[in-house]
Amino acid sequence: MCAHLGVGARSGVPVDEVLALVDAVLREAGLTRAAVRSLATLDARAAEPGVAGAGAELGVPVRGFPAGELAAVAVPHPSALPLDATGTPSVAEAAALLTAGTEVTAGAGAARAVLLVPKRKSRSVTCAIATCVPVCPHEHTPGVRLLHLTHGYIAREPGSPPTIPTPHTTAAMDMHTQSDAHDLRHHGDAEVRDEKLIDLAVNVRTNTPPDWLRRRIADSLTGLAAYPDGRAARAAVAVRHDLPPGRVLLTAGAAEAFVLLARALPARRPVVVHPQFTEPEAALRDAGHEVGRVLLREEDGFRLDPAAVPEDADLVVIGNPTNPTSVLHPAAAIAALARPGRTLVVDEAFMDAVPGERESLAGRTDVPGLVVLRSLTKTWGLAGLRIGYVLAEPETIALLERAQPLWPVSTPALVAAEACMSRMALAEAEHAAHRIGVERAHLLAGLAEFDEVRTVDGAEGPFVLLRIDGADAIRDRLRLLGFAARRGDTFPGLDRNWLRLAVRDRATTNRFLQALDQALLLNG
Repeated sequence: MCAHLGVGARSGVPVDEVLALVDAVLREAGLTRAAVRSLATLDARAAEPGVAGAGAELGVPVRGFPAGELAAVAVPHPSALPLDATGTPSVAEAAALLTAGTEVTAGAGAARAVLLVPKRKSRSVTCAIATCVPVCPHEHTPGVRLLHLTHGYIAREPGSPPTIPTPHTTAAMDMHTQSDAHDLRHHGDAEVRDEKLIDLAVNVRTNTPPDWLRRRIADSLTGLAAYPDGRAARAAVAVRHDLPPGRVLLTAGAAEAFVLLARALPARRPVVVHPQFTEPEAALRDAGHEVGRVLLREEDGFRLDPAAVPEDADLVVIGNPTNPTSVLHPAAAIAALARPGRTLVVDEAFMDAVPGERESLAGRTDVPGLVVLRSLTKTWGLAGLRIGYVLAEPETIALLERAQPLWPVSTPALVAAEACMSRMALAEAEHAAHRIGVERAHLLAGLAEFDEVRTVDGAEGPFVLLRIDGADAIRDRLRLLGFAARRGDTFPGLDRNWLRLAVRDRATTNRFLQALDQALLLNG
């Protein structure tokens, strides 16, 4: 397989940093340097010593594209920073796709350019890998050779200028299939990385993992010489949800589950209900799917209308309670989305933060095509350990399991999963859910004192979503005052006027409310 590298770089970037990121994305693609055929970037950066030196080290030509040509490529993971600086929302992805597209137009027969690895970042570099693959006969009109970028980026005949797909809408809610200005790969951890800020951007419960869980994980380290054995953890999850083990799959966090679903299930019309966690759509796009969007509306309280989901959608993804809106949809409304031939994916990563887990579909076997995802990251503070699981029909579990690598979940993560299924752990999680509810009410009461702030009603998760005119500027001022809040403009359906806040203890909330008061005064 031929790999075409796209690189975005700051001026003065060292060659070692460029090569380090290149090697990392090649490893992710399962390739070596020998597969690289070209390295492309913005023409103003092609002569940079770090970029040119990387091309020389790889033994491939370095190609520079004008900013206008890169800007004409719709990329799957756009970012505002490169857009402002260069005129394209991702130099790396656009350059990789254009060079792979050149290979398509020079070749014989129908083919398409696809991303093998979307943009990855280091301190001063971004890098993406694209290649070209044959198009099956049913994928294009006979006699017409297409450059078909499968993530909904570009569809054109060789020699014609790139075009950006046109969005269309449903009567009830917007349905988009094109890439847009939302950075689907931005997550809350980016708000606090390398900064000493009070964290209201990440939804992991504070003061976790608890001591008893730390000890269980530490004790597991004596068994690291043996390959992981997930049978006990899988059985524990099955018992916890009153299911047979064949309906359970353990994963390296919910994020891996989204990738497995995108790669293993034969979806032709996937739809994601937004605003919600963006990783499901990113994973679907990376796997070559054109993704539809149903956008829930603020005026409806971001609540689900099952009729807004297109009937021909064969894979539907929705969160419950939904990140970032904190809305808890009725289980009956979500179950109403089920159809013969449709996979219904419900992300319940925050359900254990809801007292009694009311409205959960986990454990249900009467909903056709149901797939429920759970994460142990949030309540138990295991983001660095990566552990979650999937509940689904045995046939679906078998498909996902075949798409996993061998031993996908580490022994410490398996031990943690088993421990978190115990009666003691479930009782602790329930207590924490009630405590979160009390602290969330205190936060909402404080926010209600500000005329400039509007919160989404009925929050049920360990976070709240709020709207402030000019929230992006408020967020910057909060950072100067020592607080990190999660920006909202990376979620489809939201813009720069939205912020998400994690629920914290009362003392932290009070300090935050004082800082917000100062930030709003400065804004006035």
